[in-house]
Amino acid sequence: MEIQLNFAPLEDIEAEALALVVFDKEKGEPLGPRTEQSEALRRLVPPLLESGEATGKPYEAVMIHRPEGLKARRLVLVGGGKRDRFGAVELRRAAGAAARFLRPKSISQLAFVADAPGLEPEARAAAAVEGAVVADFEADKYKTEKKEHKRIERLELAGFDPGLEGRLKEAIHRSRILAESQNFARDLINEPSNRMTPAMLAERASQMAAETGLECEVLGREKIEELKMGAFAAVARGSAEPPALIVLRYTPAGAPEQPQIGFVGKGITFDTGGISIKPAEGMEKMKYDMAGGASMIAVLRAIALLRPPLKVLAVIPATENMPGGRAQKPGDIQVAMSGKTIEVVNTDAEGRLVLADALHYAKTLGCTHLVDAATLTGAIAVALGGVNLGAFSNDQAFLDRFLAAARDCGEKAWPMPLDDEYRELIRGHMADIQNVGGRHGGAVTAAMFLKEFAGDTPWIHLDIAGTAWVDEAKAYIAKGASGVAIRSLVTMALRLAS
Repeated sequence: MEIQLNFAPLEDIEAEALALVVFDKEKGEPLGPRTEQSEALRRLVPPLLESGEATGKPYEAVMIHRPEGLKARRLVLVGGGKRDRFGAVELRRAAGAAARFLRPKSISQLAFVADAPGLEPEARAAAAVEGAVVADFEADKYKTEKKEHKRIERLELAGFDPGLEGRLKEAIHRSRILAESQNFARDLINEPSNRMTPAMLAERASQMAAETGLECEVLGREKIEELKMGAFAAVARGSAEPPALIVLRYTPAGAPEQPQIGFVGKGITFDTGGISIKPAEGMEKMKYDMAGGASMIAVLRAIALLRPPLKVLAVIPATENMPGGRAQKPGDIQVAMSGKTIEVVNTDAEGRLVLADALHYAKTLGCTHLVDAATLTGAIAVALGGVNLGAFSNDQAFLDRFLAAARDCGEKAWPMPLDDEYRELIRGHMADIQNVGGRHGGAVTAAMFLKEFAGDTPWIHLDIAGTAWVDEAKAYIAKGASGVAIRSLVTMALRLAS
């Protein structure tokens, strides 16, 4: 998508479609502070709202052809809800709704008025770019009977002061990289498991690293066993597909030795549950169990392109979890790389096993701060639904940095407890710890398990099982992988670097 700034008065913008946000008329002024300066829009919009043709309800869109007083061929009104509750999150979604509304109509050029009361210009530009780029994505690459390829080829941002051009271009550049990296991860996650094996994921990561100047190392089964990653190796044994430990490094010249962030992502390219096999219904979705790993690959992509003065690496343990003849069994005891022994009570709790070794390995590589992301537990979806991801940490200051970045990026994260009492629920009977802690507090006991391997290193665990997949398409995003947390993690890293 080509992205430009258009500083012309709104009446003089020549575009296939000019889109803007309108608000609930009964709750106040229906136009934003920039659009209400346009005499043509003040004349056109209120009658449409009064007639009910446009409602102002969140993300509902209506199109008017040949709008009087405008040079644009079409005017699109996107509902923003209540004006006093409209911020960056809503603007991002409104831009996405405009793009997705126009895509099927073979409209390739969109001029969007990035208007939101109270928002700084850079924040408005960033939200509009991220919303439109993320919206201009469909998981239809394997459909053979596609209609003519339709997408927004050019986005023009309107409603800005020309004197801010330099600052706006910087915000657009950063936001475009964040949104394109989010889509990069979504493409990986949407792939079926026969087209995204551990080796294929490693190859995609390697290709991306070559394109962006990252270092990439891929360790195979023999090296994984040589490193004594007993927990990771045990999960991988059941599959005919060889595992891959993907390590990406960003080491800019002149960066200080510390801090060094290690981004660790669960890379289970398909999860049957192993011997503790899952029910058949819904199992096809388990191709998304590598969403954490794909997200961390995308985080490194964005960081490589934005080039902050900060040492960063990613560790992605990739394997399938299959019920083969060599698969681990309930009751087995595994020895993790750290030396800690693990009683495997349920083989479907495999994500925490592969992450245990990956977290420890990241520490041996010099990481002073750790963040892991994983579609780890169904329990987090029960607790928080598909709205918030669960955020756990052993360091409140580090967690606060992430939560602040998430708020600013329009991603919802909820802090979850890690009280010492939960440790008792995973105390092992035959080994140091066991990999499940019973029915109650499943997301918390999974995080407590990972905390054992993070140790005293400042660490954040993101359970994205409820938010990594969009079950039904929304006005502003397609069905399928969401790419959640990528923008927040990159933003946090950029702030740490500064």
